[in-house]
Amino acid sequence: MANSNRNTSTSKGWIWLMATLIVLAVLAAAGSLYYQYKHKAETQHNVAKQGLEEVKSVKKAKDAYDVIVVGTDPEGVAAAVSAARNGLSTLLVDGRNREILGGLMTLGWINSLDMNYSPNKTLLGKDDVFNKGIFSEWYAKLEGDSFDVNTAANAFYNLVKNEKNIDLLLKTKKVEPLLTDSKSAVQGATITLDNGTTQVVKASSVIDATQDGDFAAASGVPFTMGREDIGDPKSKMAVTLAFRLKNVTPEVWSLMAKRLNGDDNPDTGVNEVSVFGYGEMSSYPPLNKERAKMRGLNMGRQNDNTVLINSLQIFGVDTFDPKSVQEAFDIGKKELPNVVAYMQKTFPEFASLELDASAPELYVRETRHMQGEYRLNIVDVCTNNDQWDRIGFGSYAVDIQRTSPTDNGNVVCKPKQYAIPFRSIVPLKVDGLLVVGRAASYDTLPHGSARVMPTGMAEGEAAGAAAMFAKQEKLSFRQLAASKDLIGKLQAQLTKQGMELPASTLKPQPFMEHKAYEGLKSALMLGLASGAYNNNFQLDAAANPKRMVNLVSGAKKMKPEAYKGDAAKAIDKLDNADKLPLTLEQASYTVTQALGIAASLNEAQAKLIEGKLLTDATLKLIADKQKLTNGDTFLMIKDLKVGLTGKP
Repeated sequence: MANSNRNTSTSKGWIWLMATLIVLAVLAAAGSLYYQYKHKAETQHNVAKQGLEEVKSVKKAKDAYDVIVVGTDPEGVAAAVSAARNGLSTLLVDGRNREILGGLMTLGWINSLDMNYSPNKTLLGKDDVFNKGIFSEWYAKLEGDSFDVNTAANAFYNLVKNEKNIDLLLKTKKVEPLLTDSKSAVQGATITLDNGTTQVVKASSVIDATQDGDFAAASGVPFTMGREDIGDPKSKMAVTLAFRLKNVTPEVWSLMAKRLNGDDNPDTGVNEVSVFGYGEMSSYPPLNKERAKMRGLNMGRQNDNTVLINSLQIFGVDTFDPKSVQEAFDIGKKELPNVVAYMQKTFPEFASLELDASAPELYVRETRHMQGEYRLNIVDVCTNNDQWDRIGFGSYAVDIQRTSPTDNGNVVCKPKQYAIPFRSIVPLKVDGLLVVGRAASYDTLPHGSARVMPTGMAEGEAAGAAAMFAKQEKLSFRQLAASKDLIGKLQAQLTKQGMELPASTLKPQPFMEHKAYEGLKSALMLGLASGAYNNNFQLDAAANPKRMVNLVSGAKKMKPEAYKGDAAKAIDKLDNADKLPLTLEQASYTVTQALGIAASLNEAQAKLIEGKLLTDATLKLIADKQKLTNGDTFLMIKDLKVGLTGKP
């Protein structure tokens, strides 16, 4: 027995030793790979520029397919490839005058990716991307988080041409929905070919991957436009005309890195392929002050000593009106020589740079927001909300770009991980149709995060697989969206395809445990609160009478007809209204003035309580009635919203 114990101990010792050696070997290999990666990154731009591969399009579609994917932006490519790999005959069709795939990335020249990074790291210590799947398959072919557009276009085409189940049809003039007699379902498309002839193509389902949800809108799917859901239907984020500079040699790149990597600003930086910084460009004096504005430079490196820049913002563009679109191009092209001259004068490293060209398509950030089975909201995003029917994740900051030259833009919050539900790509009213990309079912504020391309490609991949399940089970997408069993099977299939969709259980954000959290949620939904990149909503900071006026005025969108007065009258007789502490009495008076309720300063609180516009629960949470905080004012906004609309 003694010998047996000794042998067992010896065996355990050998096992421990071998395990230790294996771990050390793995770590050594990882270290070697890391230094190989680092060396590759440092020497990467000896890469030769790829020539554009000719994209071969069928002249005419077949009469019927299992699925039609409308739109050749990245989301459409992902949808078509996913559908084809799931055994579906697939038509990928584009109604714009395009000769290559990739849309916004390759023709809008937005060649820097807004990535969704996981809180976890890879073995090499690199940031790990969410979703993976077809996005990662494409991304692996690129130079990095910025890329040469030829590389990207060829990578998209290689994904498509390698799938025998895909017919690709480009340069059609129109792709219009073919509806059932009741107009309640899509059953294909009527396509106007380049020669002007039309063709009816039947399909079991259609995936709308157009940038603006054009096909879905023509089908009768309901949408909101721009910031309509927060009471501002005429406002939407600026469009951009990207442009290309030449003579960006390795020496110039090194000088940019020396400037931007040498400061302590976390919002600037340079790697081998991307530049973000030069915030001083916002001081550029535009020729067209009413319509144009520069922001800091986002540069993506090409493989021929050029860069593409996403920075020139143009306002007041109706992107559904060809004349307005042409006007935007004209405004941009007139500004660009001046922009480059300003860059040359302001920054010595840009002295030798020259304007080379501008993009063939505008970068349009925001138009339609579909109304789907579930509408992603800003609280979902800021609180890292998971969804039972998750088909992808997002983590990009809620980046609201300028809506006018006088607007500074806004970062509402920076999530760690929130889920995109399948229900958010299933439209209301019309069956047989899914909508992926920036026109999916998001409110305008969460759209500031969810609109990024990696998220859209995850949706596209999910849509392609869902088309297979809908056909197999003989169900509509709406029925599929309601079945937890089938959604589970869809998630399992997407996992098999290389996506990663585990349930998420993140620790609550600190603001979620604050006593004013319920008030903050109402303020967020109304677009009245911002936490920036650190998610600090300043809930305990002191409020003041002027800020209360701005807050109550901003909340008018909750029910405009109820605002029969003017909140600003509450501070008519106050000096230094932006510096005085805000009392509960003054805050209440501001609300009554806004609503046109006759009440003196000392009567206002009682009037609000009487009208069920201020609750005992909120009064108990306000610790100091003479010095209200921002959190206190958000609680009052919540009470006001519930009292006026019945909804928090």
